[in-house]
Amino acid sequence: MQRTKFLKKKKRKILLRRFLLLTLTTLTAAFTVFISLKIYAQITGAPSLSVPKGSVFLDKDGKQIGDHFSEERRYWVSLDDMSPFLIDAVIATEDRKFYKHNGFDYKRIAGAVLKDVKSMRKVEGASTITQQYARNLYLTHTKSWKRKINEALIAYRMERFYEKDAILEGYLNTVYFGHGMYGVEAASKFYFGKSAIDLTLEEAAVITAIAKGPSRYSPVDNPERSTERKLLVLSLMKAQDYVTAAQAERAGDVPIVLKNEEWTHSKRSAPYFLDEVWKEAEKVLTKKGRSPAEGGWTIQTTLNKHHQVTAEEMVKKWMPNSGLQVAFMSVEPGTGAVTSLVGGVDYAESPFNRATQAKRQPGSALKPILYAAALENGYNPLTFLSTEKTIFTYDDGKSSYEPKNVNGKFADHPISLAQALAISDNIFAVKTLEEVGYKNYRNMVERLGIHASLPESPAVALGAVDVTLFDMTGAFNKFASDGVNVQPTTILSIMDSSGKTVYEHPTKENKQAISKQDAFILTHLMTGMFDPVFNDYSSATGLSMRQKQTRPYAAKSGTTDSDHYLIGYTPTLTAGIWTGFDVGKQLTDPQDLAPSKKIWIDFMETVHRGTKPQPFIPPDGISGVVVDVETGGLAVDDCEKQRLMYVKEKDMPQKLCTDKSLQELRSSDKKKSKLFDLFPFSFFE
Repeated sequence: MQRTKFLKKKKRKILLRRFLLLTLTTLTAAFTVFISLKIYAQITGAPSLSVPKGSVFLDKDGKQIGDHFSEERRYWVSLDDMSPFLIDAVIATEDRKFYKHNGFDYKRIAGAVLKDVKSMRKVEGASTITQQYARNLYLTHTKSWKRKINEALIAYRMERFYEKDAILEGYLNTVYFGHGMYGVEAASKFYFGKSAIDLTLEEAAVITAIAKGPSRYSPVDNPERSTERKLLVLSLMKAQDYVTAAQAERAGDVPIVLKNEEWTHSKRSAPYFLDEVWKEAEKVLTKKGRSPAEGGWTIQTTLNKHHQVTAEEMVKKWMPNSGLQVAFMSVEPGTGAVTSLVGGVDYAESPFNRATQAKRQPGSALKPILYAAALENGYNPLTFLSTEKTIFTYDDGKSSYEPKNVNGKFADHPISLAQALAISDNIFAVKTLEEVGYKNYRNMVERLGIHASLPESPAVALGAVDVTLFDMTGAFNKFASDGVNVQPTTILSIMDSSGKTVYEHPTKENKQAISKQDAFILTHLMTGMFDPVFNDYSSATGLSMRQKQTRPYAAKSGTTDSDHYLIGYTPTLTAGIWTGFDVGKQLTDPQDLAPSKKIWIDFMETVHRGTKPQPFIPPDGISGVVVDVETGGLAVDDCEKQRLMYVKEKDMPQKLCTDKSLQELRSSDKKKSKLFDLFPFSFFE
């Protein structure tokens, strides 16, 4: 009996020692793990919370017109910029003890572990908001113990180094809400067309419901399941006293109005323009020592929504269904602000930007650049040349070139620079190039910002060189800007994600590309394409637009076998258009030749509607004089074809149009190959 008691007592002591040893071992292990975690966290430091952030594009008036994302569509916003209903709904649904625990809800974890053990696999989740945030940043959504361990380690580091609000803000900006939307701001804009701060209670419940399963609870794809989950969210908010029973009931009864279709439509605004904005932003930010990949940029662009919509409407209205492509852009004189840009008929079919990337031959649209060089080298609007059929030799006489005019005809008398530009005479242009020289021509092309290589061939006088519409329109905009070297730009300012302005476009560029006087003379010369007074063996090239014209325009068109250009301006806006086929087809069908002028004139008339027509104002040193178009002499009643011309004071004509010497010069066949200068001195004699 005594032995039995002794053995039992001994056994109890052994069990107690074993229990104490096991407890001590367990506590030691736990303490070791705890210390190890602290050391691990201290060594590895705070986990990075950076995620790809979307950049927002604004038009010139500050209204959003699009965005740019490297990977995920996300707009990062602070907790202060989120609806309180949304924050409460997420906490009530996803992690009601969020502000009380240290990253882990041990009671939920224990319950989940029991279910996992029973099923012998990972079936139940008990992740806190911190753990979910860790998963969103670093891990996949695969259910496995390995992932859970990594998730726990990252969550521990987060809780150790970051405030609760920082964790909650990060979580709400990284949750996936379906349809490519990451974060509550992107989801709010997509589903309800508003910012997260403006969400109502019922809308906040819908957004919160989606997080459980973006495809299963999407109100777009599964409205019934979305409603069921919304009601559950509201009931949890009521149970935890975030809302009253009356509020929950009312929110449950209010019908949900989705705006996702409106959002989808708004994201298609000016896609070619926005592509160009991002390219320019990358250059600007890199130059500033910032990485474009940071994201979170707010980029205010130069886009004028009215101009852009009008351009797109005119393209849609006039472009034939023949495979013909188009590029169009408009720019403000004085600032260089690109107000609209279209790079093709359909961005979805072809995002290739024909305005900025396609190099095509401008034809006669390049002549104003040649004549700008000529004005600097002795020419003036009343410089006359004979323009009969001519064969030009070049390359030391090894090659020849015989230009023709569009209708195959030639003038049988000398014509002025003003008339040559209005009717687009090709002989005059090539003769001018021979006199001005390739060096001066190339210099002017470069000064006006046109990136092109000009071979020493007479054909370059007629635009036989590859250029972009962007460069050409920018060059004409310098003429419209009184000769100032204004560079086209699509960006007004850039702010980073913290609201700091990192770039503002310079407001003024004082350097002259050409003189104010030459810019004005060239501008007035280009008004001639709309004036029938210049009609001769060929008509002025802009007469087909004259019926719609309500204000002064300066412009020049150009046509080759495969390309059609038209660029022109008023004192307040420059616009350029190119039409043609991408590859392998020439412009032979009349329906493919007509759109460019129709689109251009309709655009210009529409965007200027309601504004008073503005004249081109001559600068100091320029005087106006009414002359006879045929002789260049001072006009009197006996000379019928009269027009106001602007010249430098030294170039004012000295003879009347009825002067016998001028009449003889015009009718003389012997002097057709010679330059006719109608002033007290001769340029080439």
